[in-house]
Amino acid sequence: AAVLEARAADKRLKDGERLPLLGVPVAIKDDTDLAGETTPFAVGGRHPVAVEDAEVVRRLRAAGAVIVGKTTTCEIGLWPFSESSTGCARNPWDERYSPGGSSGGSAAAVAGGMVAGAVGSDGAGSIRIPAAWTGLVGIKPQRGRVSGYPHRDPFYGLTVWGPLARSVADAALMLDVLSGSHPEDVYQVDAPVSSFAEAARVEPRRLRVAVSFKMAFGTGGKLDPQIRAAVERVARRLTALGHKVFPADPDYGFVGLGLVPRGTAGVADWVDFMVSGEFEPRTLVDARIGRVAGRRLLPLVRRLEPAMQRRAGRIFRYADVVLTPTTAQLPLKVGAFEGAGWRVTQGGSAAACPYAWPWNVLGWPGVNVPAGLSREGLPIGVQLLGHDSDEATLISLAAQLEAVEKWTERRPPN
Repeated sequence: AAVLEARAADKRLKDGERLPLLGVPVAIKDDTDLAGETTPFAVGGRHPVAVEDAEVVRRLRAAGAVIVGKTTTCEIGLWPFSESSTGCARNPWDERYSPGGSSGGSAAAVAGGMVAGAVGSDGAGSIRIPAAWTGLVGIKPQRGRVSGYPHRDPFYGLTVWGPLARSVADAALMLDVLSGSHPEDVYQVDAPVSSFAEAARVEPRRLRVAVSFKMAFGTGGKLDPQIRAAVERVARRLTALGHKVFPADPDYGFVGLGLVPRGTAGVADWVDFMVSGEFEPRTLVDARIGRVAGRRLLPLVRRLEPAMQRRAGRIFRYADVVLTPTTAQLPLKVGAFEGAGWRVTQGGSAAACPYAWPWNVLGWPGVNVPAGLSREGLPIGVQLLGHDSDEATLISLAAQLEAVEKWTERRPPN
């Protein structure tokens, strides 16, 4: 099907037609409906064939993209790796390591040169974590910026879809294509005044950048010294570029209360929908928590959300952007949690990746940018985190960093 689409795109280009992604090969994560294919979301068993494209696929096709395949993830996107009974994604920088998760297959496809860009979804860092561990730009948009339809309220406001690409310009262009609401979406945001691709071409004003290493309450684990050093180096680079950079922490308060009910209730919904699925035991534990507690706590979580946003948002009274590590640890080894139960996998995942998920609870945008390589030759990423609907500032700053960091010239070894 992709070959036929590519041939048709060649003809359209020859005939003079121009679209943003006409003929560009793109991959999508396997939580996204593609007409004529199943959507297993890494769950074994029998699954129905999707009748219609998801909204993001419809928008990609309308822009001329050629969908070349669906990418590996972990069961229902629960973990920061992309391994399950249905397949295993490996890191192009070193195949002994994971590309992260849950959008690890999408990240590996881009980092390995299989596609020019890919779509992932991010419910607790699932775009930014793989981008960090594979040396890519990954954008988690504002909640409601990109439609999740046919999911009207994916994971109750946690999950958003967004692009992974090698450059800021490519990721911004893809975000332009993906942006827009479906009439049935629970969350919707107004279209930006100008395009995100334009933001990538505009030099940012002098920004106030708060550097934070604080982990939200309830998160264990320690920050790898190499990652701390990478964040500090990027902070110095931002200072050299003329920005005001200073240490300051968001007040996360009780933001953790917004994660577990939404996440577990969302897993329960997927498990209940997939009546013929063959699930890992740890997935069923998460779904059971969602049925027993998660769904009951959702009304409380929604009532508390404005207070959480006000508390964390105070940092934007004196900062425009927050700079943090994307992960606390370097890429995990493939199979690090193979056969592990829920408690071990949950604890290890939280320790490795404590920095991304608060912005999912808050609903605000974040961008991972590459920050060099570890001594072991593995990519390190840092996050640029913004206030409500301020993707443009993050993209502009990321593009300025790319111009001096030149991360697009770094490629995995052959």
